[in-house]
Amino acid sequence: MINTLTRWEPLREMEDFQNRLSTLFGRPQRRTNGHGREEITLADWMPLADVTEDEKEYLIKAELPEVKKDDVKVAVENGVLTISGERQFEKEQKNKKYHRVERAYGSFVRSFTLPEGADADKVNAEFKDGVLKVHLPKSEEVKPKQIEVKVA
Repeated sequence: MINTLTRWEPLREMEDFQNRLSTLFGRPQRRTNGHGREEITLADWMPLADVTEDEKEYLIKAELPEVKKDDVKVAVENGVLTISGERQFEKEQKNKKYHRVERAYGSFVRSFTLPEGADADKVNAEFKDGVLKVHLPKSEEVKPKQIEVKVA
């Protein structure tokens, strides 16, 4: 009878579990060199966004640091607003060594279903200080109206 001894590595098991969860939620997997240390990788990315509403409009604010205005596109089609673009990775220089690259680079796409009552024909966008603001005005019939109450 041959006995084999298998080394138990709890941290590696946790990492495998995290990668399976990341895949389930559509996030890129962390890649390691087999010893628990991360390799340098360029990950897929998706800009973070806040969506707010007031009585006049819906507002989407997307974080796009180090993305040029010309590399961002905003489109509305069939009731879906799509923000797309690309963040370029700086070119490697001869005398520069990268020890860790955690920020993600490459193409991105974010899509949002337009809320009921948003006027797709009047959507406008502005880009300043790495933040894209997309304004979705509400249609006139959706805006709240003040009704005066009369005393009888």
